[in-house]
Amino acid sequence: MSSDRLVKLVIIGSLLVIVVAWLMAEHLPAPEKLNPGTLEEPDQRPTRDKPFDTKVEGMDYRIDPRYTYEIAGLVVSLHDSKAWWDYAHREWGDHINVADLCVVWGENVRRDAYRRASFTHTQWECWWSTPALPPEHAFDGASMSNNHVLTDDPDVARRLRDVRIGDEVRVRGYLADYTTFKDGAARGMRKTSIVRTDEGEGACEVIWVQELTIVRSHGRGWRIAGKIGAGLLVLGLIVWILLPPKLDD
Repeated sequence: MSSDRLVKLVIIGSLLVIVVAWLMAEHLPAPEKLNPGTLEEPDQRPTRDKPFDTKVEGMDYRIDPRYTYEIAGLVVSLHDSKAWWDYAHREWGDHINVADLCVVWGENVRRDAYRRASFTHTQWECWWSTPALPPEHAFDGASMSNNHVLTDDPDVARRLRDVRIGDEVRVRGYLADYTTFKDGAARGMRKTSIVRTDEGEGACEVIWVQELTIVRSHGRGWRIAGKIGAGLLVLGLIVWILLPPKLDD
């Protein structure tokens, strides 16, 4: 096989790997592949812990814990508040709401309902929709929540931004309200949902994160394959450019 033909095959093969990896990296795993923890209901308990203050990037925040909270679930959609199109967090000066993680658990896992649903994310909300489904696969709106995850710890923020769709996560901390201040003046307050059935409010939990665990990352292998494919593509293109010109007979 000639060298130029080999390089062409490498370029074409790497492109195929990139496309397949991109399609599969956020593919939601089947229920039998999930950790048993995704069947658990969130653990929520009253707390008497006092409000506390923190400062991030020149903004002051008051965190008001309402309940201790621990949730395990499968991430089906997410939003990074540093996304270029997210203007709301920038305008409000909200630097502690690092990301939103939309997760499912419980009945949605038992019924395999999450793989029959579609999910979209805005700057603040996670929306879901399904076709007409039989009762055994019906989507349970009380077994899904959009979690506004807060932290002032750069390491926790980095790990939150490492989370991907298809990851199983466990988050422990507080359900909390929080207020943003600028130069001593309050700029806004956000209140947390405290039940998973408040559909009018979108079941949006505000969680001050004390501990984040990525239990299992089902798309990690595909993401690695995509990076390898990208590296091979770059290498193949460089070699193609450096190949000596083919002389006509």
